[in-house]
Amino acid sequence: MLKIENLHARVEDKEILKGINLEIKPGEVHAIMGPNGAGKSTLSSVIAGHEDFEVTDGSVFLDGENIDELDPEERAHKGIFLSFQYPVEIPGVSVTNFIKAAINANRKAKGLEDMPANEMLKLIKEKSSMLEIDRKFLSRSLNEGFSGGEKKRNEIFQMAMLEPKVAILDETDSGLDIDALRIVANGVNKLKSKDNAVLVITHYQRLLDYIVPDFVHVLYNGKIVKSGTKELALELEEKGYDWIKQEAAQ
Repeated sequence: MLKIENLHARVEDKEILKGINLEIKPGEVHAIMGPNGAGKSTLSSVIAGHEDFEVTDGSVFLDGENIDELDPEERAHKGIFLSFQYPVEIPGVSVTNFIKAAINANRKAKGLEDMPANEMLKLIKEKSSMLEIDRKFLSRSLNEGFSGGEKKRNEIFQMAMLEPKVAILDETDSGLDIDALRIVANGVNKLKSKDNAVLVITHYQRLLDYIVPDFVHVLYNGKIVKSGTKELALELEEKGYDWIKQEAAQ
């Protein structure tokens, strides 16, 4: 579903990604862990097409299609969803109106007409109920005055409504207390299916107690230096990253 081949990327004159190879198949959950500065958030931004980063080598494929030349909006229409560490506030635009605009923009890109109002309302009710979201929440301005947990729950709601092929959660556990973490993780787990894939980027193993990955990859100095199952995440929690750095240096 998502395939990354020999991906190199830099920002200004600094090379950050130094040859990433990764394949995520439908129905799979992959986690990427690593110390600060390893390139985790850069990888998510490059997959999403963020223009601050220059790809100097390698390619990204979605369902076998090379998406290197597509801008972020086009990649989103193709089915890539990126949950940000720090979602922006948009005063005056309600959560509901924002998601309506996003869905209809997706439909327009596929040559479809706007979703009928009754279908949209039914879908909003279904997804908000599934994620235990109060209807009053949906009428609030997007992310304005939201707690960290509310911002993340809102992003999971957007993910539920848009039904992307590949969902990238970039440190979505950052700043969350245990209750908010559980709510977000439950939402992700409910949305997993054989037709989509999830890439979780995190510093900490605790998120992986709730979203159990099929594979864990360790990113260090711009490269994936080790891959394994959930047990690798537990080992990292116990030992830290120093032993990974030592292995990579050998």
